[in-house]
Amino acid sequence: MHAPSPSSSKVTTAQVFAIAGPAMIANLTTPLIGIVSTTAIGRLGDATLLGGVAMASVLFDCMFWLFGFLRMSTVAFTAQSLGAGETSELRAILMRGLIVAALVGAALIALQIPLATILLNAMGGSEGVTRAAKTYFIIRIWSSPLALGNYVVLGWLIGQARAKLALGMQITINLINVAATVVLVLVFDFGIAGAAIAALIAEAAGLLLGLLIARHLSDGQFAGSRALLFDRPKLMRMLAVNRDIMIRTASLIAAFLFFTAQGARAGDMTLAANAVLNNFLLFGAFFLDGLANAAEQLCGRAYGAHNKAAFAGAVKLVVMWGFGFALAVAACFLLFGPAFIDIMTASVEVRRIARDYLPFVIFAPLLGVFAFAFDGIYIGATWARDMRNLMVLSLLIFLTAWFALRSFGNAGLWGALLVHYAARGGLEALRYPALLRKSFGP
Repeated sequence: MHAPSPSSSKVTTAQVFAIAGPAMIANLTTPLIGIVSTTAIGRLGDATLLGGVAMASVLFDCMFWLFGFLRMSTVAFTAQSLGAGETSELRAILMRGLIVAALVGAALIALQIPLATILLNAMGGSEGVTRAAKTYFIIRIWSSPLALGNYVVLGWLIGQARAKLALGMQITINLINVAATVVLVLVFDFGIAGAAIAALIAEAAGLLLGLLIARHLSDGQFAGSRALLFDRPKLMRMLAVNRDIMIRTASLIAAFLFFTAQGARAGDMTLAANAVLNNFLLFGAFFLDGLANAAEQLCGRAYGAHNKAAFAGAVKLVVMWGFGFALAVAACFLLFGPAFIDIMTASVEVRRIARDYLPFVIFAPLLGVFAFAFDGIYIGATWARDMRNLMVLSLLIFLTAWFALRSFGNAGLWGALLVHYAARGGLEALRYPALLRKSFGP
């Protein structure tokens, strides 16, 4: 097993950016499958098809996000095994993750009809849009085991600090998706079905590449003995961590869905303005989440080695650079926000409303530093139960804040979202010293 050589107990800025840099770029590519599908269908000039693919793409983004624990837990377990010097366990971690991905993906395929009916009806689209979205959904759902398998391989590579290989996988998936979409939709005129098939082809090619990389790194063998692969304590720990991360992610998704639903109730113009500003939040999240990826690997490796100095050093660097990037992103929003808004919408009224709420977006990255950094720290140390509980509490704080601020309309909604950002990071930061002592001693 050709694992990277162990580092000293001192975690450096170079180590942080060796992971965070490629992770930031990889994060930028994450939503591209849906964006490419939407763009290609948009070229056909049929608003119904465009609405259908856009709606279905959002569903897949949220659904796959719910199972993001496959990537997160794999990063943590891989990094911890690396830190503990258990290189033989690395192959077993990969195989366990792929087995879970296959089972979850198979369940989604088996449940595709009720899932499509429930989710698409909940979206409330017109009959034509819903019909088009169902066509896309029924085809792309077959990519579920492949997409989730890619999560596992990406997590396994990042867990070994091989972020450049993970980035290469992401770029390959998206390049193949672009090429297949252009050919199937714009050349062969397969319409919305072509966009879904292209996504399936891209995920399959990505997983194949990932498995070839993993095979090379594992000296041609994916797993050791059957006893190692199905070690009961380790399986139960994996399932418990995955369960807790999934509940945490569901709570986070619930907060953003609630935010979107309340924005929709405020009217089409407000909904459109919030949608424009959400792109700013995503932009900031790409950078901060890249640092969270670095925290997952570095903290996980230090935790596995039971190295308190390295763990604390990684935490300090990730938080420090998180604030640096947050300040840069906030300054970018302050200086160029109005121009970005004008680029994203031609509506004078939407532009006016978006500018009114731009200050909330400027403060979001600064309040989100602890939220993203400590999510990565908690995942790396597999403090999943605490992270789950604190995220559920953060959701309750968000709903309470919205209830208290609802008389302020959309401004109150944005204020509640900022409270949610602050609560997520603040609660984890307050809990951190106790968990550090519990894991490493005084």
